[in-house]
Amino acid sequence: MSFAGMNYLAVLAAAVAGYAFGAIWYTVLAERWMAAIGMTERPKPTPAPFITAFVCQLFMAWMMAGVIGHLGEVTFWRSVIAAMFVWAGFVFTTMMVNHRFQSASWSLTLIDGAHWLGVCIVMGAVIGTLGL
Repeated sequence: MSFAGMNYLAVLAAAVAGYAFGAIWYTVLAERWMAAIGMTERPKPTPAPFITAFVCQLFMAWMMAGVIGHLGEVTFWRSVIAAMFVWAGFVFTTMMVNHRFQSASWSLTLIDGAHWLGVCIVMGAVIGTLGL
């Protein structure tokens, strides 16, 4: 399923995979993450943050596919490496600046940073596997 050179099925699959990675990541690290942000009890879940997260993952996958597509031949490894460059150059650096100005704990930076690294790698892998 391609339109204007973009495989939207790959974009959707990458968004779902990134979202699933995050769900697993924060389920496993829920207690540590809560401690890192100073939260003592779990809030009552509402759908808004989950909907926002998925929409943002969808947009992120679309942008990742655009970047990967502009780099030349789309392969699994080229896509994963491109995703790691995107994470290191834009995602982690932006998050690091925000966390330092917010006086966030280093454990929060590591938990969130590793999460976004995993999301980027998963998205790159899916896009690289399904192609554009």
